[in-house]
Amino acid sequence: MQQLNSFYRGEIEKYSKELAKIKKQLFASSMLRLAIFGAAGFAIYWFFGDSKWVMGVILVTIVLFLFLVTRHAGLQYQRDRLMALLRINQTELDVLDRRFHDLPQGEEFKDPLHYFSQDIDLFGRGSFFQYANRTALKQGAETFAALFKANEIEGIEQKQEAIKELAQMPEWRQNFSAIASLTRIEGKTDSIVKWLADYTAFVPKIMRYLPMVFSGGSALLFGLYFADLAPESALILWLVVGMGITGVYTKKITKLGSDASKVQSTFQQYNKLLTLIENTEFTSDYLKELKGNVLHEREKTSLIIAQFSKQLNSLDKNNNVIYLFLANGFMLRTLTHCYEIEKWIAAHGNFVEKWFDAIAYFDAYNSLGNFAFNHPDYHYPTINDGGVVLRSEGAGHPLLDPEKSVLNVFKIDREQFFIVTGANMAGKSTFLRTVSLQIVMANVGLPLCAQKVEYSPIKLITSMRTTDSLTDDESYFFSELKRLKFIVDEIQNDRYFIVLDEILKGTNSTDKAEGSRKFVERLVASKSTGIIATHDLSLCEVAHELPQVENHYFDAEIIDDELHFDYKFKDGICQNMNASFLLKKMQIVE
Repeated sequence: MQQLNSFYRGEIEKYSKELAKIKKQLFASSMLRLAIFGAAGFAIYWFFGDSKWVMGVILVTIVLFLFLVTRHAGLQYQRDRLMALLRINQTELDVLDRRFHDLPQGEEFKDPLHYFSQDIDLFGRGSFFQYANRTALKQGAETFAALFKANEIEGIEQKQEAIKELAQMPEWRQNFSAIASLTRIEGKTDSIVKWLADYTAFVPKIMRYLPMVFSGGSALLFGLYFADLAPESALILWLVVGMGITGVYTKKITKLGSDASKVQSTFQQYNKLLTLIENTEFTSDYLKELKGNVLHEREKTSLIIAQFSKQLNSLDKNNNVIYLFLANGFMLRTLTHCYEIEKWIAAHGNFVEKWFDAIAYFDAYNSLGNFAFNHPDYHYPTINDGGVVLRSEGAGHPLLDPEKSVLNVFKIDREQFFIVTGANMAGKSTFLRTVSLQIVMANVGLPLCAQKVEYSPIKLITSMRTTDSLTDDESYFFSELKRLKFIVDEIQNDRYFIVLDEILKGTNSTDKAEGSRKFVERLVASKSTGIIATHDLSLCEVAHELPQVENHYFDAEIIDDELHFDYKFKDGICQNMNASFLLKKMQIVE
């Protein structure tokens, strides 16, 4: 922990110094632009009677001003990136102190019908998503959530290698996240992909050559004007002709400009992310495959997107009245930009979705690498295909304070079931969520909160937080039956680790005992594996008849008229319940 704190504080100190330098450069840049503007005003006043000199001063000032504006924008971007890096490192310090409840909760990813996400605090306030997610892109957050909800068990060792590699690249990860955080997307990247797919070209092919010819004519006319061989009226007439040609397409240019302004920042920032990916040599197979999705056969994808971003940015220059008249009236520049944009869309538009997806995966895996980096004492599970499904030594829940968390040891074999009993608040539910989260994290490729783990990949399915539905006029009991039916249907098609907390909670004791017993027998017969927590001690008797079932418990003791828990996972059946004691202790009953 101390080493992590030192690292993040060191990064904050480094970036703070760089930010101070950039702010000084920004101030100097602002003063220089002001000085040039003042000098231009003085020169125009000095040469006011000579139109040629005034025209020359204006043209030179425009060129200088545009150069300085571009340079100033670059400095502003460096400032914003450094500020993002400072926020990133401060966030990590806060999370190390377990202050993360102001981070995105992932509420939009909740799904009560999912295999397990509703039951194991995967999304919501205080959830694993809120604790581990550091994605900077909306699509990255969606990808991160999808990785955990996927319930996929293939390629775990390849995922582990990718996460290990990124864990050892903290500066690279933070730079990626800082750049990504500056991306501004109106809507989702899906809308950009759709816009490119549905785009209809409007610029005629003659515009490939006409702007160059027209610009050549403008240059010739200006030369003649300064040589006193052409009158000012000729320049004005030529300007009107140029504006007339551009004006024919004004409505469509305006529409393209509006659409371009919505996606321009996305392509600019994604271009920087692509450059970062392209210039990095990865060693793990999974990351090399992801990188391969953004590589182009003939040239770098980042250069291809840079071309597009530049053309999109050029349309914004029409907001400058001087540029609008001079550049379009004398060079037909806007039509040139529109032609180049349409040519790019025709050549590369179909690849954009794949590029966006690859960047989203890097964003998501950045979070996984960051989690691994922040937990150097966690261990990657050893993957096997033997009889042990999950053997975990020193297992704890990652959301619990490590200073207070009680670690446990357990081993569950293939096609084995644990029936877990215990007093209220003794640790049953936490244990169920610990085991469930270990399976989910292992399938994603993450290191686990344990000293040693052996794991045979298996899909997870849970029933722990069934609720009634007033909207659907559905009782609690019927909701639970639907969930159990879902589980029964799923285990016919695949191998699952099943986690249940109190079967048939919505019915009476006798009915519950008989129904629970039959359901356990059904699960055992299906050759599934899992854990069932219950307060019904009669259910433990099934272990005497089915060798696949083992009894375990969490205990509670009353010492000096106070309730004490050791939160230790033990063999056998719990004999000490605490409901009556708590009712009396809280003076609810006599």
